[in-house]
Amino acid sequence: MEWWALLSLIFAALLVLIMIGIPVAFALGILSLALVLIFLGPNQLIVFSTTAFGQIDNFALVAIPLFIFMAEVILHSGVSTDAFDMLSKWTSRLPGGLAVAAQLTCTLFASVCGASTATAAAVGSIAVPEMMSRGYDKRLTCGSIAAGGALGALIPPSIYMIIYGTLVEESIGQLFMGGVIPGLMLSGMFIALIVIRCAFRPGLAPLAQEVTWADRWRSLYKVWAILFLAAAMLAAIYFGIATPSEIAGVGCFLALAIGFAYRRLTWTALKGAFLSTCRITCFIGWILVAATVFGYILSFLQLPQQLSEWLVAQSASPYLVILGINILLIFLGCIMDPAGILLVTIPILVPVIKALGFDPVWFGVMFVVNMELAQITPPLGLNLFIIKSIAPPEVTLKDILIGAWPFMVLDLVGLALVIIFPQIILWLPSTMLRG
Repeated sequence: MEWWALLSLIFAALLVLIMIGIPVAFALGILSLALVLIFLGPNQLIVFSTTAFGQIDNFALVAIPLFIFMAEVILHSGVSTDAFDMLSKWTSRLPGGLAVAAQLTCTLFASVCGASTATAAAVGSIAVPEMMSRGYDKRLTCGSIAAGGALGALIPPSIYMIIYGTLVEESIGQLFMGGVIPGLMLSGMFIALIVIRCAFRPGLAPLAQEVTWADRWRSLYKVWAILFLAAAMLAAIYFGIATPSEIAGVGCFLALAIGFAYRRLTWTALKGAFLSTCRITCFIGWILVAATVFGYILSFLQLPQQLSEWLVAQSASPYLVILGINILLIFLGCIMDPAGILLVTIPILVPVIKALGFDPVWFGVMFVVNMELAQITPPLGLNLFIIKSIAPPEVTLKDILIGAWPFMVLDLVGLALVIIFPQIILWLPSTMLRG
C-alpha cells in the first residue's frame, strides 16, 4: 500500500473511533494496538510498555500536575473574585467597564492557571452573574468571557506548551515566553473590541456607579499576592533561574501560602483541589501514553518522513503548507478536544515543518493560538458549554455563540498576525537564556 493511502486510512479510522464516542486515549490505544499487531507482530507488544515508560519518565512532565494543583488552590482561595472586584473599580469609567475588567481578570488568572476551561469557569462564575445583574447584554457578557477564558491555553504556564515541548524535545521555557506577547496582544484586541462596541452602542453595557480614587487604591491590596506570583514565575523562566518544573513546585508552595494567608483555603477545599488535580493529570497522562505509542508506530512506518519528503519535493510555498495545516487544525478543533488534536497531529506535523525550515518554537506557539480558537468553536467548543452551565437559564447556547463570534474573528486575525510576523512569537524567547 502507498504511504499516502496508509496514512489516510489510519487517520480515517481514528476519526471514526472518536466520532462514535470512544475517548481519545482509548481510540489511540486501540488503533496503535491494531498497527502493532499488523506491522510488527504480537512479539513486539512490549513496545507499549517501553515507549510509554520512556515518555512518562520525564522530569519536565512534573510541571503538569503542579501547575494544575496551583490553579486549583488559587481558584479555591477566591483570588479571582478579588481580582475582578479590584479591576472593575479601575475600569469603571470605560465603556463596558465590567466586561473590560472580566477580560483583564481572565488574563491575570491565565498567568497562574495554564488551562482555558479553568480560566473560563473561575472568571465566568463571578463575572457573568455580576454583569447581567448590572444590565449588561447577555451575548456580550457570555461571549466575551468564553473568549477571554481561552487565553488560559496561550498565556504561560500553558499545559499544552508543556506537552508540546515534551513531545518534540523543545525548550518549555522558550515556548512559555513565546506565548506572552501573542497572549497580551489578543487580550488587548478583545478589550479594544469591547470598548469600541460599547462606546457606539451604550445599551450593551450601562455605565457603572462612580468609584472614588480612595476605593481604587484600597482595592489593590487584594491582588498583590497573585500579581507577585505571576511576575515571579515569568521572571524566573525568562532569566533562566529555574526550570518550569522547579518553578511549578515553588508556585504551588506560594499558592498554598496565599490561600492560607487569606484564610479561605479550608481542608475540604484542599481535598477537592487534590482530587481535581488527580483527575485532570490522569486524563492527560493516558492520552500522552497512547499518543506516544501512536507516534512511534507512525515513525516506524516512515509515514511522517515520507510526507515531509513529498511536500518538499512539490516545491510548494512553505506558507501554503502552513495555511493548509491551520485549516486542518481549525476543522479538527470543531470535533476534537485540543489536547487530543495536539497529541494526534504533532508526530505528523513537526517533521514536516522542520523539513520546511520553520522554527519548532514558533510552530508550537502558533499551534496553541489555533487551539485557543478551538475552545470557542462549535460544536465542541468547551468554553461555550462551561459558560452555558454558569449563565442564568434565559441564556441559550445560541446567545453565547453569537456573542463569541466577533472574538473568533479576532482570534483568526491574531493567528494570521503570528504567521505573517513570526517575531511576535520569537522576539521574547530570542532575548532570554535557553531554558
